[in-house]
Amino acid sequence: MGAKRTPPEAWVEEGLRALASGGVDAVRVEALAKALGVTKGGFYGYFADRDALLEAMLDAWERKSVDEVLERVGNLDGDPWEKTRLAGQLTLSADHLLPIDLAIRDWARRDEAAAARLRRVDNERMTLLREMIGTFCDDPDEIEARSLLAFSLAIGSHFLAAEHPGHTHAEVRAMAADIVLSRPRGH
Repeated sequence: MGAKRTPPEAWVEEGLRALASGGVDAVRVEALAKALGVTKGGFYGYFADRDALLEAMLDAWERKSVDEVLERVGNLDGDPWEKTRLAGQLTLSADHLLPIDLAIRDWARRDEAAAARLRRVDNERMTLLREMIGTFCDDPDEIEARSLLAFSLAIGSHFLAAEHPGHTHAEVRAMAADIVLSRPRGH
């Protein structure tokens, strides 16, 4: 019986972990093999080179942060506010997707392929925000502004080091989300 091969998904997941913790330069075949406890020879059975792995990592990130989020949100019965909040929580979950998302944003500053993928994913996220906010707001300009504010809050709040006297950062972020996602006056 031959040795069991490490599946390509394991290489991709380990690559995403390395990306999240050390940036794109940390995604090295030898380091991934060591982390997986295997030789790097198995890598080449699935991927032509490191660039092929990076592409597979972007595919996996897009699937998790867009397709799976849309599926979960679509399966949720409830009001648009809860759907919008769930989409934000799933998309930028601090335990898994957020560190990957932030690392891809950094990578995209120096790599056009990563930037193009990030643009596509961000456009899909904005489309979802517009749809959700559009269920309780009918002014197109306000929908666009609220969508931008919600997305900016979700991404930008992770770059702030400011203190919030009397509140945690999470509490203030939740209050800000309540304001951005509040029902427009007169409704």
